[in-house]
Amino acid sequence: MKFSINRETILRPLQQVTGVVERRQTLPVLANVLMQVTENQLSMTGTDLEVELVGRVDLTDASPGDITVPARKLMDICREIPEKADIEFQLIDQRLEIKSGRFRSTLSTLPAVDFPSVDTAAVEMSSTINSKALKKLLDSTSFAMAQQDVRYFLNGMLIEIGSDYVRSVATDGHRLAMANLDIEAESDEMRQVIVPRKGILEMQRLLHELDGDVEISIGASHLCASSGEYTLTTKLVDGRFPEYERVIPKNGDKIIHADRLELRQALNRTAILSNEKFRGIRVIFSRGSIQLSANNPEQEEAEETVSVEYDGEEIEIGFNVSYLQDVLGVLESDRVRITVHDGNSSALLEDPENEDAVYVVMPMKL
Repeated sequence: MKFSINRETILRPLQQVTGVVERRQTLPVLANVLMQVTENQLSMTGTDLEVELVGRVDLTDASPGDITVPARKLMDICREIPEKADIEFQLIDQRLEIKSGRFRSTLSTLPAVDFPSVDTAAVEMSSTINSKALKKLLDSTSFAMAQQDVRYFLNGMLIEIGSDYVRSVATDGHRLAMANLDIEAESDEMRQVIVPRKGILEMQRLLHELDGDVEISIGASHLCASSGEYTLTTKLVDGRFPEYERVIPKNGDKIIHADRLELRQALNRTAILSNEKFRGIRVIFSRGSIQLSANNPEQEEAEETVSVEYDGEEIEIGFNVSYLQDVLGVLESDRVRITVHDGNSSALLEDPENEDAVYVVMPMKL
């Protein structure tokens, strides 16, 4: 195996692939990246047995071969080589020699046959989606995914693909985020899958780098996102996602319109003196205003009143302030619409001019 490549050409896909590789590994080969060279292409693969990412770059005049080398050491070496420099790679006696200018190094290797691949069954459904639109869809809901919850099916995101839409839903049991994206109809069937948290995070990282369309294909146990340069494969969570439609409150009759940025900044200020563990904040909706107040075990307190459009009766509800901050952080509109029913009801937060995304925040006892 032998090839020469420009530093910038290899560094970008190598950084993406190395991001998948876990630092703590049970199998030594999982700390490595698989390099496969043909006469005109280099493909690099990283995996943690749950998520696999393949990055591809074109080569000219290369000697074929395959090997695995330590991912982070390889990336660190390539990153420190001067910009726009050419790098030569050659496999000599089961060691990978790397040369650039006056620099030379050798890396230990493990055989390519030892490298595991993520099992992929036959594709059952596929859709083509704009990469930037898909990233925006994931970004608008991923913050609500659970982390290390015993209800393992919450540690990920529900992806629902219908005939002319893609929907993402995430919940940790205390809040819910749901967003829709219209796509061109490709089939009449509807499919729901739960993608694990790491699969979603790696997909967001990858989509940030991509332009144009990406093909999403779903099999019995995996979801695959592929473009010309990259193929990301993630295992699916085998579980039943909650019936999210039932969580979205339908009986809200008190509607408040507020300036999103003004409310967010007021929440940020008030939250500083909330209890660090419980993050509770008292919200009082009254005619023309929202009063925010928080206190902590040190007897410190903060309060602020924000002017809003509201003409109903006074309601007092407790919320986890972080959940409200997260929603106001992903909404892109100037205004936010908050719908509630009474002091014990969940709050429904939306962009008043765009119904593609809805957010539900459950109340908490203070």
